Amino acid sequence: MRLSRLHAPTLKEVPKDAEVVSHQLLVRAGYIRKLAAGIYDFLPLAKRVVRKIETIIREEMDAAGAQEVFLPAVVPAEVWQESGRWFQYGPELLRFKDRKGGDFCLGPTHEEVIVDLVKRDVRSWRSLPLNLYQIQTKFRDEVRPRFGLMRGREFVMKDAYSFDVDDAATNRSYDAMYAAYERIFARCGLQFRAVEADTGSIGGSRSHEFQVLASSGEDAIVSCAQCSYAANVEQAELHLHHEPPPAVAEKAYERVHTPNRRTIAEVTDYLRRPARQFIKTLIVDADDRLFAVLVRGDHELNLIKVKKLLGAQRVDLAHEEQVRTATGAAVGFAGPVGLRGVVGILADNAVRGMTHAVAGANADDHHFVDVTEGRDFQVTRFGDLRLAVEGDPCPRCGGELKSFRGIEVGHVFFLGTKYSDAMKCTYLDESGVERPMVMGCYGIGVTRTMAAAIEQNHDADGIVWPLAIAPYRVIVLPLQMNVPDVVQAAEKLYADLQAAGVEVLLDDRDERAGVKFKDADLLGIPLRVAIGGRGLKDGVVELKPRRSSEVQQVPLADIARRVAEWTE
Repeated sequence: MRLSRLHAPTLKEVPKDAEVVSHQLLVRAGYIRKLAAGIYDFLPLAKRVVRKIETIIREEMDAAGAQEVFLPAVVPAEVWQESGRWFQYGPELLRFKDRKGGDFCLGPTHEEVIVDLVKRDVRSWRSLPLNLYQIQTKFRDEVRPRFGLMRGREFVMKDAYSFDVDDAATNRSYDAMYAAYERIFARCGLQFRAVEADTGSIGGSRSHEFQVLASSGEDAIVSCAQCSYAANVEQAELHLHHEPPPAVAEKAYERVHTPNRRTIAEVTDYLRRPARQFIKTLIVDADDRLFAVLVRGDHELNLIKVKKLLGAQRVDLAHEEQVRTATGAAVGFAGPVGLRGVVGILADNAVRGMTHAVAGANADDHHFVDVTEGRDFQVTRFGDLRLAVEGDPCPRCGGELKSFRGIEVGHVFFLGTKYSDAMKCTYLDESGVERPMVMGCYGIGVTRTMAAAIEQNHDADGIVWPLAIAPYRVIVLPLQMNVPDVVQAAEKLYADLQAAGVEVLLDDRDERAGVKFKDADLLGIPLRVAIGGRGLKDGVVELKPRRSSEVQQVPLADIARRVAEWTE
């Protein structure tokens, strides 16, 4: 492709609404344009990247035994009502009526549609296992679309669904998809971790997220330095240290005045005690019942773990009026001593045995000091209720957990019979007995993967594409378009590379060399060949990988072969 003909309008200035690097660079480099909030046009360069990611996905999904289908984006309400999710899903589900008054939605995910398809066509155990996938545009009406393609409303997704006769067979399908995902993201040239994760609103039991490692990632993950364990901090298991119980403190607790000191940081500074000596008390609303949950002052509460411990459908932090009702005090002064306005007191394992602790006094502007767990208050139930942090012991091998930031680009779920039970998706086993199919669900955010690749691969000058998903693998820069020898050499190299099957971009614009260098870096093409009059006199051209600062002088006669070898 000639750059003079390529529709890739670059910008010098960073767009005002672009908060993250991938959004900034995709717009500046002429890959995407905004149509509406969270909805983007994909220009030719972006389309090439997306197609390459899709090709890798298709090859690995097909190799793993999945079969591609294409399902409707517009979905009738009936199938969502059958699964029970029509009203559960929330406002992210874009609902509308057709001209006859029928209820429909734009599919944000396709469990219901695929189950409806399979239950009508598959009746016997002989047709299982079955794994169907599609690559399709989805729509989720996010309340705050942001970060460009990272959290848009319209996006391209690969979603696959496996159907098996039992849990053991579904685990085999799950493992096959897990392995395929590892190959997909490795082939895309990305650094990633597969981490244990919560199943969320989609349901099911076993679940892993595939996280592209990037400092700008929204998700906090931990990974063991000694074994393969990795998990989202909300999911990471934290085992209780086996330490001897501390001696019981003899000193009685006292009430102290802490005027306008609500947060742990404010009270630690005022009382000059470390945060680990504090008992942080949070009031939560679990299915309309109020509980107090205790964590150590230097730890953060994990609502997902509280939800699991209680077996609740919904757990949220209580609002200010609820806190006042439960404790008699404003937010920031809750404590476990003398607390009567809750159903029970839950505590993280790290709170067990704490002595000489600081806790809220359930009175405005007051705290208790020298509080002892078990003597001054009783915990209804202990459990692992906090977020993991760097330095925590690995639950598998005891090694030290390290912290990373990640961008979720893929997710695999063991769904079980959640949807097949609700929608009566059954098969006849070998004995003729009707049984529900056991399902797995496997998603990849295709356009999100493109954005995540940039978050992980960029510098101050622009995008640095991994070779496998770059829109073009090499860009040829003739530096003086008014010098016939330069133009002729560039045209010949362009033709030779095309003949060799190399994806090449020729910057044939009549622009200054500095402009061409800047645009080549901005576009992120992995390999650059610069041809100038001075070098041609010596029979050489400049070869520079985008990731390197080193410029190599290569004989003109060898350049086509060198580039072809480098881009294989």
